[in-house]
Amino acid sequence: MYQSFQEIIHLEKETGKSFWELVRDNDCKEMEISEEDAFRKMHDMYDAMKSADLSYDPNQSSASGLAGRDGEKVALSRRKGEMLCGSFLGLVMEKAIKMGESNACMKRIVAAPTAGSCGVLPAVFLSLEQEKGYPADEMVKALYTSAGIGGIIAQRASVSGAAGGCQAEIGAASAMAAGGVAYLLGGDGEAIAHAAALAMKNLLGLACDPVAGLVEVPCVKRNVIGAVNALTSADLAHAGIRSRIPPDEVFDAMRSIGKMLPEDLRETGKGGLAATPTGTAFRGNLETF
Repeated sequence: MYQSFQEIIHLEKETGKSFWELVRDNDCKEMEISEEDAFRKMHDMYDAMKSADLSYDPNQSSASGLAGRDGEKVALSRRKGEMLCGSFLGLVMEKAIKMGESNACMKRIVAAPTAGSCGVLPAVFLSLEQEKGYPADEMVKALYTSAGIGGIIAQRASVSGAAGGCQAEIGAASAMAAGGVAYLLGGDGEAIAHAAALAMKNLLGLACDPVAGLVEVPCVKRNVIGAVNALTSADLAHAGIRSRIPPDEVFDAMRSIGKMLPEDLRETGKGGLAATPTGTAFRGNLETF
């Protein structure tokens, strides 16, 4: 497992291999499988994301009643041309909410890197494939790129809300998606790393405060900001903007911030939005249900 972006950037220059190829090679080594089998497994992962998107049920709500049906509202607004963000970002928003709601409704999703942040990567990648016509194999390579970023984050910081707050879930997912998009835009390891860093910088310190302890409110809607943030960060990196703080240091800062967050803001459902009068009432109603 790679420990830093700098390590991959150095190997990219030394070997002539791209970011995604280096991640795939490491994957093959760890799992002791061929390049073809590794690529096929990642392709299956991407297909699972597509399947989860297609299986969304606009009439289904979660058992708590806190999540469900909102993805279809965004879809209707988008189809009517009512969204200020435009059709493409509207599609990204729609898919992010739909995936998060499917998770809350106990449907099959891909944790990327977690169930609570499962909507970010699929929303970005599936929308790009649909709108821009990227070949499926290119999307798989982008997914490898994202996976490599997730691995570095897990090594240097965390992808657990309980350990590092929601910056470790939505923040990590947004960074992963941003790097994947930077690859699709033709970026090298440096651009990929800085896209991920720019995305994470925007979400540093994000609390994990699930209402009633459920991965529903505000988790589902946070997938939207993670997805849109990934796209803007990738565009910045593609334009040549670089993080003034080196990418590896950004994720080191993420780790230190996570340690500073009080326990009540790390997935316990005790602080933040979960502690508001309405959030507390929801918990009480569910406990007596």
